[in-house]
Amino acid sequence: MPVLLPDTPENRILSENVHPTDWINPEPAPCYNLVVIGAGTAGLICAAGAAGLGAKVALIERHLMGGDCLNVGCVPSKGVISASRALHHARNAAAFGLLDGQKTGFDFGTAMERMRKLRANISHHDSARRFRDELGVDVFIGEGRFSGPDSVAVDGKTLRFKKTAICSGARAAAPPIPGLAEAGYLTNETVFSLTELPPRLAVIGAGPIGCELAQAFSRFGSKVTLIELGPHILGREDRAAAEILQNRLINESIDLQLGVTILRVEKQGNIRVILLERDGQQIEIVADEILVGVGRAPNIEGLGLEAAGVRSDRNGVTVNDRLQTSNPNIYAAGDICSPYKFTHTADAQARILLANALFMGRQKVSDLVIPWCTYTDPEIAHVGMYERDAQEKGIEATTLTIPLSQVDRAVLDGETEGFARVHLRKGTDRILGATIVARHAGEMINEFSLAITNNLGLGAIARTIHPYPTQAEVIKKLADTYNRTRLTPLVKKLLSGWLKWQRN
Repeated sequence: MPVLLPDTPENRILSENVHPTDWINPEPAPCYNLVVIGAGTAGLICAAGAAGLGAKVALIERHLMGGDCLNVGCVPSKGVISASRALHHARNAAAFGLLDGQKTGFDFGTAMERMRKLRANISHHDSARRFRDELGVDVFIGEGRFSGPDSVAVDGKTLRFKKTAICSGARAAAPPIPGLAEAGYLTNETVFSLTELPPRLAVIGAGPIGCELAQAFSRFGSKVTLIELGPHILGREDRAAAEILQNRLINESIDLQLGVTILRVEKQGNIRVILLERDGQQIEIVADEILVGVGRAPNIEGLGLEAAGVRSDRNGVTVNDRLQTSNPNIYAAGDICSPYKFTHTADAQARILLANALFMGRQKVSDLVIPWCTYTDPEIAHVGMYERDAQEKGIEATTLTIPLSQVDRAVLDGETEGFARVHLRKGTDRILGATIVARHAGEMINEFSLAITNNLGLGAIARTIHPYPTQAEVIKKLADTYNRTRLTPLVKKLLSGWLKWQRN
C-alpha cells in the first residue's frame, strides 16, 4: 500500500480513492477487448473511452490511480503556484492602493493543506470505485506483467486480451552527481509532501518544473538558488521569451547559477553543500533542501515486455506513428512512449490509440498540434514551430511580434511584461508557430492551436471580433499587423486612385 505523506485527513481521502485499502480485484473476464496497463492520464482516457464505446476493459494500476498528474504533478503544482501568486499579488499591490502589503503574513502549512484538500476533491474523478461502479471497468490493483503476446498476469490472475494499451508513464530522473543520493533530495514526487518551508532551497534544473517551483518557493519566502548547466533558463524556449522570465526571477531575488558544472554534493549535519564550477572558479551553495527537476525516466521495468515481443529502449516503449508497438496487438500512449511529456498530449494520444486499436483507424501522432505552457509568472506558452525550426526545415518565415505594452487591458492590469509572437510562412498568412508571454499565456495560446489544427490563417483571426478590453486582443493586433503588410505601395496607390476617382 503506497504511503501518502503527510498523514492527513485529505491524504487519507485521496488514498482511499486512488488506492483503496480494501480493494478486491475482480475475477477476469474470459477475454478483454482492451487491457490497459497504467492508470495515469493516458490509461484513464483509454479505459473510460473504450468502456463508453461498449468494450470489455480491464485497467491495471500498481501505485496510484490518476498517475503523476493528479498525485504529484499538474494538480498539486498548480495548487502551490496559485498560493504563491496570491501571496505575491498581496505583497506587491501598492500601486493598486493596498497599504502595507509587505507585512502580509503567510503560513506555508495552510497553503499546502489547501492544495491537499483540492487534490482530494478532484481525485474522485480518477478513483477506482468510479471506474468500476460508474464506467463498468474491471479495475485491478497490482503489478501487471505480460505473460505472453496476448496475456497479462496481475495478482495471480491471467487477463487475456485482443488489444493492450501500455500507459505506465514515467518517473522523475536524477543526474549522476557525486554525493547527491547520499545527501538526499526532493523531486516532484516528494516536494508536495513538505509541511515546513525550507529556509534555503537549491533547485537543480532550470526547465519548466525547476522554474515553476523555484519561483513559487521564493515567493513563499525560501532563499532559492536555481542551478542550470546551460547558459540560459528554459533552453528550448524562444530566447526573448525565456529572457523575460529570467529577468523576472532575478528581480524576485532568485540566485541564478547558469553555465555551471556540478562537482559534488555534501551533507554536513542537516544542511547540503553543493559545489559548483564556472570558468575554473568554484562556487559553494548551501541549502536545507535540494529539489531536482531535470527530466523523466520511462517506467518499463517489470512489464515483461520481452514475453510480449514489445521492443523498448532508454526512451521508453518503441511505437510507430499510429502508437503501435512491435507486437501489432499492443499499443502505447503517454509518457511511456512520447517525447512530449504533457497531460494533454497523453490525453490526445489515448484518443488516437482507441481509434487505431479498436476500430482499425489510421490516425497519426505526427498530425497532432501540441501546445505547451510553463506556468511561471508570467507564463510562457508555445505551439507549432519556433523560428529556428523553420530555418532547419528550409522554410522562409516572417515573424511578427506585438508587446503587451501596446494592449490596453495589459496596461490597466499592470501586466505589460510580455508579448505575442507569430511565425508565418513567408508571403502567406499560414501560421507556422506562435509564442505568448503573459500572465495567462496558457489560456491565450489556444486560439493559435485551433488555427493551426484547422489550417486557418492569420487572416481568419483578423476577421474574428475579440472583446475589448482583453489581453487576448494582442492576437488580433498581430492579425491586423499582418493585414497591414499586405498594403504594398502598389496596392495603396491603386486604392488611393480609386478613392480619388470616387470624389470626382
